[in-house]
Amino acid sequence: MARRFFVGGNFKMNGSLKTVKDIINGLNNAQLDPNVGMEVVVAPSAIYLVLARELLRKDVEVAAQNVFDKPNGAFTGEISVDQLKDAGVTWTILGHSERRVILQEENSFIATKTEAALKGGISVILCIGESLEQREASKTIDVVTSQLAAVAQCVQDWSDIVIAYEPIWAIGTGKVATTQQAQEVHLAIRKWLASNVSEQTSETTRIIYGGSVTDKNCKDLAKQPDIDGFLVGGASLKPACE
Repeated sequence: MARRFFVGGNFKMNGSLKTVKDIINGLNNAQLDPNVGMEVVVAPSAIYLVLARELLRKDVEVAAQNVFDKPNGAFTGEISVDQLKDAGVTWTILGHSERRVILQEENSFIATKTEAALKGGISVILCIGESLEQREASKTIDVVTSQLAAVAQCVQDWSDIVIAYEPIWAIGTGKVATTQQAQEVHLAIRKWLASNVSEQTSETTRIIYGGSVTDKNCKDLAKQPDIDGFLVGGASLKPACE
């Protein structure tokens, strides 16, 4: 069965009441071809999650940009799985390079957060990727599979995970992996899933690309057999003509 195409918009720490409402209005009026069967998810800052879910059309899902790995309690500044569910939020982004690098989140922590989200009924956009130094040292596959392996130690069922390959060197830099580079990594991820999780997981898990994706480069990338969609950062805040 064909994998359903997936497009996520990560607003990061951007937006205001006005701009978020403007984006929601644009999405509500967008013509989404029902024959394509594309899944669309947007991830505004936490302060706008409830607003987004209340105003957005029902066929567009809302994602948090993070979730904690513990239940409700004395964890100042964090947000729990139960709170996301209470707000009608059905997805969360985890493992984004900005949290791995800036906030020093380790593979094991991302894995336990993934486990908590899935057990609580929240689907996960699991971000993985390598730095420029790792790419130049030919360590890309080792890096991304080690990030996946940490999750595999905590998670058996991957049916509610979308893997987002985001090379760190191509996020917010204007650089983008060539179509061939992206496809090669996506294929390697799929082979790793087949060998380390299951053939079925490999065949059904969506692996999306997220390195400076724009309306100009997405068409060629989308044609690749192992690229099942996109996680768009800054470009998701700007309407495109096509």
